[in-house]
Amino acid sequence: MTRGHLELEVLETTALDELDSVAKVIRECAAMGVGFALDDFGTGYSSLTYLRRLPAQVLKVDPSFVRDMLDDSENRAIVEGVLGLARAFSRRAIAEGAETPSHCKLLLQINCDLAQGYDIARPMPADQMPAWVAAWQAGSPI
Repeated sequence: MTRGHLELEVLETTALDELDSVAKVIRECAAMGVGFALDDFGTGYSSLTYLRRLPAQVLKVDPSFVRDMLDDSENRAIVEGVLGLARAFSRRAIAEGAETPSHCKLLLQINCDLAQGYDIARPMPADQMPAWVAAWQAGSPI
């Protein structure tokens, strides 16, 4: 594995419980080329101070917000807010819970370029990834 190809996820709520320790580990791992993502972002006690102090480069929007954003304007506002925070803090955002073409379409409309969910792909063994990547086209999951 080459430097920069490993990314670990830490739950936002776990990171906030031990903020200074987690921030130190993230910085030490970053020096070795290991990236970090804050998973389930928005479900804990998110604050701008925490976001500023945690050097994770990726915010993973909790799937409950993404799943319900089609029918609930408040969940859509949360998704849009997290995307805005990610941009403001020079972080990447990944929307978890892109389960249908409608989710993916709306995410693209609100300028979310990274998502994961069953509309994109189901979990698969690593040896199946190359064929999936070669065959995948937006809007037609395999």
